[in-house]
Amino acid sequence: MSYITAGRDANGHEVKLHYVDQGQGDPIVLIHGWPASHEMWEYQLAELPKHGHRVVAYTRRGFGNSTKTWEGYDYDTFADDLKAVLDELDLQNVTLVGFSMGGGEVARYMSRHGGARVARVAFVSAVTPFLLQTDDNPDGAPKANFDKMVEGIHKDRFDFLATFGKQFFGVGTISHPVSNATLDWMQAMCQIASPRATEQCVYAFAATDFRQDLKTIKIPALVIHGSSDATVPPAVSGERMTQFVPHAQFVEYSGAPHGLFITEKDRLNHDLLQFVGGTKVTNSNAFSL
Repeated sequence: MSYITAGRDANGHEVKLHYVDQGQGDPIVLIHGWPASHEMWEYQLAELPKHGHRVVAYTRRGFGNSTKTWEGYDYDTFADDLKAVLDELDLQNVTLVGFSMGGGEVARYMSRHGGARVARVAFVSAVTPFLLQTDDNPDGAPKANFDKMVEGIHKDRFDFLATFGKQFFGVGTISHPVSNATLDWMQAMCQIASPRATEQCVYAFAATDFRQDLKTIKIPALVIHGSSDATVPPAVSGERMTQFVPHAQFVEYSGAPHGLFITEKDRLNHDLLQFVGGTKVTNSNAFSL
């Protein structure tokens, strides 16, 4: 396994981030969602390097095989960890792709570190701009929704993950867009995360306001969101992104759930390659690799 050192924790122990680095060319850095690991990008890691790109995917602290710290589950720390990845690998002209809570890393990195080394950014099913309902964000989700998630994690984390996984991929009584084997794979991946990280990140992605971070983005930006995302509803996330990044291109995947990196994997791969190549992404379902 390959690891990047991202500083030290409060006890002075090194924090190691597990990563993979494949292919050659201008780099694409994939940032995973909660509570998975970089392994969720299986179909992107298998395809994107075939098209002349270096693809790096790393696992956030507390998840997968990265160091499981007790503290440090805030977006300033996550942005600093992302900087450690870009600096240690000396990546230039980078395309950052943040999925779900990973979109927050992208936004905070761009403001906190001035977008160093980055040429373009993509937000996929992202939690940006701000999920929590507040007086100045009335369309957000009530805090009680996130408290309920944490209660479920405390009560039975494994049962919570099983239920969450079905919502994540849009599995219902009639709809079953992924196999049971894929659900099992995703749950096993998420179970490896530390309970502490799983819980603390709920509060991080729920309560962090990225609206000012997004306003610092001046480079090309792409926003992709599924219209049937029940985990991070597009009305409070993707559809609002152009209010804060006016030049961003918003592409809606009709009928897609949150986990579109699996359910719409071919289209997502195609659209990311188009974006990295400087081609405008269309809302059409017609595409080919």
